[in-house]
Amino acid sequence: MLQLFVSGLANGCVYGLVALGFVLIYKATEAVNFAQGDFMMLGAFICLGLTNAEFLGLPFWVSVPIAVVVMGAFGYAIDMTIIRRMFGQSQIAVVILTIALGFVLRFLAGVIWGHEPVALQSPIAGRDVSFGGLVLGLDEVFVVVTTVVLTVALYFYFNRTRLGVAMQAASQNQLAAYYMGIPVRRVNSLVWALAGAVAAVAGILFASKGSIDPSIGLLGIKAFAAAVIGGFGSLPGALVGGIIVGLIEPFASYYIAAGYSQVMPYLLLFLILVFRPHGIVAQVHRKKV
Repeated sequence: MLQLFVSGLANGCVYGLVALGFVLIYKATEAVNFAQGDFMMLGAFICLGLTNAEFLGLPFWVSVPIAVVVMGAFGYAIDMTIIRRMFGQSQIAVVILTIALGFVLRFLAGVIWGHEPVALQSPIAGRDVSFGGLVLGLDEVFVVVTTVVLTVALYFYFNRTRLGVAMQAASQNQLAAYYMGIPVRRVNSLVWALAGAVAAVAGILFASKGSIDPSIGLLGIKAFAAAVIGGFGSLPGALVGGIIVGLIEPFASYYIAAGYSQVMPYLLLFLILVFRPHGIVAQVHRKKV
């Protein structure tokens, strides 16, 4: 049972990080990036391409920051070259665009790295750590610690820094924010860059726990459910929702037949939308700048 809990917690933290990307973009632009899971997948494969001996063979701790920076630049470029062209269009148009972008990214990843599962040569994979008499996988501990630190850092960033406050102001009223001197377009691009970097971290953590293939981008669906369950405008809520979804999966598989257990996270999503539509960690504010 303890192993189920730790495994579910680690998976939930990955979902939470991807959900953070959803929330980051939504808080700043009120848009939903359904390619966020594919950003995670691409970040994992970039790190794999830099690290594994059959590719560039760089040290893991060198490849990680490079992959994060590359995905940050990729997110920035996506906003500048594609998303800005959607200015004035409906939100559903942006949603459809990001869904199509996800298909393109999965196709390109398959062309470059193949469709067969491959493993990231990570120094934390397959190693154990002991806490008293408790033995845990180092990769799972690393996932949990990294997620908590990153979530806290992003929370303070959005609530305690001028740029973070500017991002929230731009999301609430872009025209008013522009008149107040906030460079709205640049702020939006920086948010996409930050979401890309966070997705890269999530992908690297996920790849450190097992094999990856282009289809892992579809985990973004579970991450979106986690973001809604936690509260779509809340950064801590994204983590809470991710952990809840991550814990539901292994325990549902243990107690319920496999065909039904896969439905449990979405059943919880349905109940949340019916009885608490703003999520568990609801953040409902009046719009202001």
